[in-house]
Amino acid sequence: MRQYIIKRLLLIPVTLLGILAVNFAIVQMAPGGPVEHILAQYSGMNTDAKSQLTSSVQMNSQSSSSYQGSYGVPEELVKELEHQFGFDKPWPQRFIKMVKDYAMFDFGNSYYRDKSVLSLIGERMPVSISLGLWSTLIIYLIAIPLGIRKAVRDGTSFDVWTSFAVVIGSAIPVFLFAVFLIVFLAGGTYWQIFPLRGLTSDNFEQLDFIHKILDYFWHIALPVTAMVIGGFASLTMLTKNSFLEELNKPYVLTARAKGLSENKVLYGHVFRNAMLIVIAGFPALLIKMLFTGSLLIEVIFSLNGLGLLGYEAITTRDYPIIFGTLYVFALLGLVLKLISDITYSLVDPRINFNKI
Repeated sequence: MRQYIIKRLLLIPVTLLGILAVNFAIVQMAPGGPVEHILAQYSGMNTDAKSQLTSSVQMNSQSSSSYQGSYGVPEELVKELEHQFGFDKPWPQRFIKMVKDYAMFDFGNSYYRDKSVLSLIGERMPVSISLGLWSTLIIYLIAIPLGIRKAVRDGTSFDVWTSFAVVIGSAIPVFLFAVFLIVFLAGGTYWQIFPLRGLTSDNFEQLDFIHKILDYFWHIALPVTAMVIGGFASLTMLTKNSFLEELNKPYVLTARAKGLSENKVLYGHVFRNAMLIVIAGFPALLIKMLFTGSLLIEVIFSLNGLGLLGYEAITTRDYPIIFGTLYVFALLGLVLKLISDITYSLVDPRINFNKI
């Protein structure tokens, strides 16, 4: 196992390099960009604002640039924007510099915010971690026992009505359920039991330790509930099907024939084998909850997390934030996948990753 871990650790930089290269190439070919974004804003400015922005350039020159929206824009202004964003250098030189900087975790500064990308990620990370970790933990605490119970009582009334509830929960979009919670529990129309925005209250720093914990859970109750409702259905059915498959295998019949109790058979023999596929899906679920799954929740509940940061960066073509968040996402995904493989071998020692 040690050799496999070393191999995987050595592959992480190579994988990150490949991900950065592919996405860098896509960005070079994609239409639009920060220069065009600024030019579009320039075109919508009034005359006084344009005069202030171009006071240092000659207004009588016309742009021959290939950028969309550059018509009527001074050539000097376009060149100044290209220099500001680093687009006046060849793309191989820009890519090599980016790789060197990213190897030192230097993601540069945001194009439109007066902050470094690393500080922005550090500010938004607690929100995404809070939503992702608590949602994933609760999903597993609900889905695994429920899936096991459904497998044991397959075909009974309990299995039927819980399957109906699971299907209903998976059919309701996360954002719709979030709006439902706001309307009924966050002062939308009926009761105002939970806060509508933020991760903590304004007076959080003045609270004692116990009340800080209560205030924190009070704020994340609705966002986490919305994410759990939309995420536990697939894991529940996966757990059930995995256990059903194992329950029908010969070794289970043999264990029962030896007189072992049902709990001993279920948790002493079946659980270890059935949980392998569930454990394998942990990294993907956690990444989904940390980033992609929390985007709409962050918007609806006004939570400044990494998902919202990445979305805002894409809409404004803020490339340092796009590449920085992508780098963090990919690194976390690779590390979580390695942890998942290690957990695999701990659950079932028969698995030997050294042969892979």
